[in-house]
Amino acid sequence: MTPTTTEHGPRLEEITRGNVEAAIGIRVHPDQEFAVTPVVKSLAEAYVHPGTAWPRLIVDGDRPVGFLMAFFDIDWNLDGSVVRSGLWRLNIAADQQGRGYGRFAVASVAAEIRRRGGTQLYVTWHEGPSGPAGFYTGLGFRPNGELSGGETVGVLELT
Repeated sequence: MTPTTTEHGPRLEEITRGNVEAAIGIRVHPDQEFAVTPVVKSLAEAYVHPGTAWPRLIVDGDRPVGFLMAFFDIDWNLDGSVVRSGLWRLNIAADQQGRGYGRFAVASVAAEIRRRGGTQLYVTWHEGPSGPAGFYTGLGFRPNGELSGGETVGVLELT
């Protein structure tokens, strides 16, 4: 089940052989490249993490505008003590930013986590002037005091 806003608004599509090139073609602003992983690497990671990774192309009309990859029920500490779900990657095309597609992506992942019975959405972000901290905190994410791979860990309560 894929959340959508309206019949003609943004929607999520599974990555298929018909849209994989469009997904790989998503590019963020050059000054943001330090903070996001290219889509092609995300797709490779999704391939080796089947069942955990949830890659989706964000499309508006017939235009690909972004890419997201969520994760569900991962073993965060690798010992089974902490299981989390969240947004693994978010790439909004440079010329499509500021149009609500990032908000749509986060809302879509939140809806899928709720559908699966989850109550929290996790994300990590790079700090810095071109990083996405303001975007995520503006949506209600709060740093939880952890770092993951040098990135800030944030959590959004879905209750």
